[in-house]
Formats: sequence, structure tokens, C-alpha cells
Amino acid sequence: MGSRKKGDAKLTGMDFALSPKAEEYLANLTDFMASHVYPAEPVYHEWRAARGHDDHRLPPVVEDLKVEARSRGLWNLFLPAESGLSVLDYATLAEVTGRSPDLAPEALNCAAPDTGNMEVLHMFGTPGQRERWLRPLLAGEIRSAFAMTEPAVASSDATNITTSIRLDGAEYVVNGRKWFITGAADPRCQIMIVMGKTDPDGPAHRQQSMVLVPMDTPGVEIVRHLPLFGYQEQHGHSEIVFTDVRVPAENLVGAEGDGFRIAQARLGPGRIHHCMRAIGMAERALELMCARAVSRVAFGQTLAQQGVVQQQIAESRLAIEQARLLTLKAAWMIDTVGAQAAASEISAIKVVAPRMACQVIDRAIQVHGGMGVSDDVPLAMMYAQARAMRIFDGPDEVHIRTVARRELKPYLS
Repeated sequence: MGSRKKGDAKLTGMDFALSPKAEEYLANLTDFMASHVYPAEPVYHEWRAARGHDDHRLPPVVEDLKVEARSRGLWNLFLPAESGLSVLDYATLAEVTGRSPDLAPEALNCAAPDTGNMEVLHMFGTPGQRERWLRPLLAGEIRSAFAMTEPAVASSDATNITTSIRLDGAEYVVNGRKWFITGAADPRCQIMIVMGKTDPDGPAHRQQSMVLVPMDTPGVEIVRHLPLFGYQEQHGHSEIVFTDVRVPAENLVGAEGDGFRIAQARLGPGRIHHCMRAIGMAERALELMCARAVSRVAFGQTLAQQGVVQQQIAESRLAIEQARLLTLKAAWMIDTVGAQAAASEISAIKVVAPRMACQVIDRAIQVHGGMGVSDDVPLAMMYAQARAMRIFDGPDEVHIRTVARRELKPYLS
């Protein structure tokens, strides 16, 4: 980042303009959001509230949205091989879906963790694995989960994981405990990619492997579904115990020892998606803040006329623009020089975008007063999601360390 020399190829010729194809998608998606997604939000939330948030079935209105989105060609936009879009192109579309995070990504079949899992299967899966699991995922017929994080170790360091994956004849045997496994509560979730150790005595970054574990495999036990700040999200975040879980050896993803490398390949573009959705949440929070400010009167003036509120609005706009530009730069670099060369930029945005979203959403909550912490507006839910982003896919501290090491490297060589 800042330590690069003038004229560095990675910093020259940056162009964030959307391709003509992406412009068409953006117009289509913007119309879809206005005509279908936003009107569906109260239907979605009323359905879940009526059944209790411990019911992790998908509200039927989202299936209706999926049909409409697919008819418009708004489907699997995250995967270049399917959409023909670059990472930079998709970043802007991901931001738009972040404005309705519970509905829009799912409606376009662009929701995590399926997106990352589909990328893994696309890049590393065998023909048989792609036919059995990637095809129905791309069709939106099933959901999936990615099981890496463990409660007993600091999973911010993926080399710490203790789950055992042991080859026994023609089968792998999995034993361990995972938690915050996103998507596992959804009854449509049929497959997990599980990361564990096949060679605990090998080199630190070659000990791990990944295997495909169907949810109905004997020995897979969902212990509980974990809330985020009291919210039970529809897809859920689950704690799962694996006890002598046996899967065929052909369920190995890639080769033994490839687990860490695959995880890094999975998380790079995925962090762009998360960060742009966070920016979309912040944009909507700012819109809600402005609408509230011009409609609410206190001490003889609208809130919008109060200097302190004007500052909150201006600071929010400044922060959003900075975060967006940095995220688009990271997306452009992935397209031009690859995710590995963009590692410092990817780490930077993973810190900046969720932190910014938390700040903007918090200001919007403050301007809304009591309503801001209620369920009458989506701000509290958005804050819970944005705050959780500062932990998952690597906590802030890990990414800050990556950026610092990049800055210090020229001085230590």
C-alpha cells in the first residue's frame, strides 16, 4: 500500500468504470430491488416473526424473488465463469444487494457461504464433486456450509484447528467440534466443506485438508444455533460435533495438505463481496438517517437543521466514499494482478469497510432515537451483522498485522 514506490505497476492505470455488461446488470438489479426486494422485506420479517426466529426455514417470498431474479438473468453474478463479470464489476452489484442483506444476496444466488463454496468446487473440485454438489448449488436448489472455526482454539490462526481428518482405507474419518458454521441451520443445507488436519506433524501450512461432508452423514450432530447479538438469522450459525464421521476418500477437495491454500483462495474475493455489502448497508443507513432528520422536529427545528446531525451525515458520506474507493481498488487489483498480490489491500478493506459500516449505522440509530434500536427499521439488525464482520473471515487484528508487515517489509530487508 503506502510503502510502494512511485510508478509501481500495481498502482498505475487504475480504472473503476463498469463494463457495459455490468452497467446493464446494475440497471436491472436496481429496478429489481425497487420493484420486488424492498416491498418483500416486511413480508419476510412478518413471516419469520409469526413462526419464531428459531424457525430457520426460508420464507416463501424469497423463493418468489429467486424466480424473478433468475428470469431477469440476475443469477450467480459472483462467479466470473457464469456471469462473465470481473471482480470489480461484481463489487458494485454486491454493494446494491447489501442494502437488503437478508433477501437480496439469497435472491440472486449470491449469498455466503455458498458463494465461497461454489468457488472452491469450481476451482478445486473433481468432475464428480462438481456434478454432485456444484450443479445444484449453482441452480439454487440446495444450500451449503463451510466448517473451519473451532471453539477450543484461536481460529484467527487457521493452523490452530484441531479437527482430525484421518484416512482409513477408502474413507476419511472426521472427529472434532466446529462453531459459528454459517448456513448449517437452514434445512436446505445439504453439504459442508470441513477443514481439518490430515498431517498434524507436517509443515504448519500443509497439515490441513478439506473434505466434503453431507449433513445427513452419521456422526454429524448440530448442538445448537448461535445468535448474533440476540438475533437468530434465517440461515443460522451452528455449533457442530463430528464423531467418527466417515466419508468416501473421493470427498477430499484437492489434495491432502491443500486445505490452507484452498482457504486462502476462497477468502480473497469473498472479502470483497462482504465489504461491498457492508458499504451497501451503510448507504441505506445514511438514507434512513437523512429521511429521519428532515422529518423529525426538536427544539423548533428539524433534526436536519441541527449542526450536530449535519456533522453526523457529512462524516458518514465521507467515510462511505473512502471505504468504497479502497474496496474498488482491491477488486481492481484482484482482476489485474491476482488476490495474492492484493493481499494487503484485501486485509485493509476487511478492516475499513465493517468498521465504517458500524460507525454509520450507529449514527443512524442515534438520529432515530428509540426507533433505531427497535425492529421497525433495519438498523439494529444491520449493526449486528456489520459488527460481526469485524470478527469473521479474520478479525481486525489479523488484517491490521498483515498491513503492518507489508509496510515494514522494505525497512527490514
